[in-house]
Amino acid sequence: MTSELDQSYWDGRWQQVYRTRQAIADSREPNPQLRAEVNALPPGRALDAGCGNGSDAIWLATKGWRVTAADFSTTALKHARMRADHAGMADQIDWLHADLSIWTPPAARFDLVTSHYLHGVPQRTSVFRRLGSAVTPGGTLLIVGHHPDDRPDDPAAPPLEAFFRVEELLDALDPAQWHVVVAETRVRPGDDPDGKPITRTDAVLRALRR
Repeated sequence: MTSELDQSYWDGRWQQVYRTRQAIADSREPNPQLRAEVNALPPGRALDAGCGNGSDAIWLATKGWRVTAADFSTTALKHARMRADHAGMADQIDWLHADLSIWTPPAARFDLVTSHYLHGVPQRTSVFRRLGSAVTPGGTLLIVGHHPDDRPDDPAAPPLEAFFRVEELLDALDPAQWHVVVAETRVRPGDDPDGKPITRTDAVLRALRR
């Protein structure tokens, strides 16, 4: 990781969130792209790579998935675990402290690998390929990222390099190994860090492992 986006950065960022906006953070809904692309899938084993405050992992667990939720920030993991306990999903989620820029997940282990807004990871294409290697044959890879047009005018926001386009995601996949189902840019309603409604732009990729 770069010095700006190392574990200390993310722990500090999450500490600020929970110090100033905990009610908003704890009420976050799961990502709408996750719900749109995964809701109809039969549950199995899922990896949530970069789970943050746990909204997506908890939603998957309520749908019957057995979830491994990984994040670089111990602060985020601590609060995510408490949210899962409160939701009664503690037995469905395994929490993992991992630096996704270097971590290699178990090969062909998960029926679903999902990652949302993976910020500031160097050699991102290699990271996405490693995440893809964890998908079982016939399983699903879902990557959602902030499109460059979506960078907020916020001095605390990650640098522009943290954002990416769908084309970068496609470059990470070998067509001989993947059937791409969705590869598009989507505009959706969202909210800013203070919970005010705004428009968001996402890069969305869903692919099936051949």
